[in-house]
Amino acid sequence: MNSRQRRGVILLLLSVLCAVGAFVGVLAVIRNVESEIGPQKTAYRLKTDVAAYKTLDPGQFEEVKMPQRWLPPTAVTDLDKVSGKIAVTPLKKGSLLQDDMIVDRPALKAGQQEIAIMIDASTGVAGKINPGARVNIYATFDGRRPEDKPVSKVIVAGAQVIDVGKLTPLEAKDPGNTTAGTRQAGQAVPITFALDTEDAQRVAYAESFASHVRLALLAPGTEATIPPAERTYTLDGDK
Repeated sequence: MNSRQRRGVILLLLSVLCAVGAFVGVLAVIRNVESEIGPQKTAYRLKTDVAAYKTLDPGQFEEVKMPQRWLPPTAVTDLDKVSGKIAVTPLKKGSLLQDDMIVDRPALKAGQQEIAIMIDASTGVAGKINPGARVNIYATFDGRRPEDKPVSKVIVAGAQVIDVGKLTPLEAKDPGNTTAGTRQAGQAVPITFALDTEDAQRVAYAESFASHVRLALLAPGTEATIPPAERTYTLDGDK
């Protein structure tokens, strides 16, 4: 073997060693990346905006794969968890769904029943009353006789809202019907309350015979008790 052949063999061996070294280096990088990323985990991302206190539906989310070590501990990894839940805050499209974004839908307690009435959207809801809220329910009654004064009453204090429906056409009550209140046609929202039997009867009566039924939203932690002397109002009561 002459010197030229020896140099060729040496260069070939060096090339093989470099290739082996590069291959080992690539494997090391891959193992390092895998060790940093770790196993993949399924999470869920919003496909659309969701307003606060709205009921969640599995169709609002899309599945995404993320490294488990990068996934927040509060991330929802089982979409069954959204069943019967509502959004506690406005949720934005593309956000990763997490446990602290959702809460259980308000439910009935022992002795309570659901009752839903139509509330005028322009005067009674204004988009600020949501499931879980507490409200005072006011009803205004016209005088039965010309000499009778209209009166406003708090018929239920601290009523719990458990559901808010969609805008619905509101039919006008017949003003010629003396057994019912009057109202103009417009739009209304069905509001469902959790009430005991006596309060449910009050709400049903007001919905049927009051000229207007309005809701007053209570701030969180507000005392809902109203003294009996303050539950009825007429203009004559103002000084």
